[in-house]
Amino acid sequence: VQLVESGGGLVQPGGSLRLSCAASRLTFSNYVMGWFRQAPGKEREFVAAISASGGNTFYANSVKGRFSISRDNAKNTVYLQMNSLKPEDTALYYCAVVRTYKNWPPSGEEYDYWGQGTQVTVSS
Repeated sequence: VQLVESGGGLVQPGGSLRLSCAASRLTFSNYVMGWFRQAPGKEREFVAAISASGGNTFYANSVKGRFSISRDNAKNTVYLQMNSLKPEDTALYYCAVVRTYKNWPPSGEEYDYWGQGTQVTVSS
């Protein structure tokens, strides 16, 4: 499994970015995908998840109403649209895939494969 994130960068507070995660070497449409982030000196935290079909989504409270996760199964790609960005959103953002899980949404420990991350910096 290979996951490659892109779309990160430097943006001013209140701005927007769209992250992409291209997946390969898996039957993408069968699996839940998630986004996580890790800021310097902090633990990795869950951001958003989307079901295999795209019909169910789940968000961390800190991003609810500002971020939107989506997927294009024909392109093997999951997206994270980030609006109204705040300095506290600054982090390395990772996508991940989970093969099996007990309950929706999957816990962080249930994700099996991870990308290398893309840096998002929100600063004026």
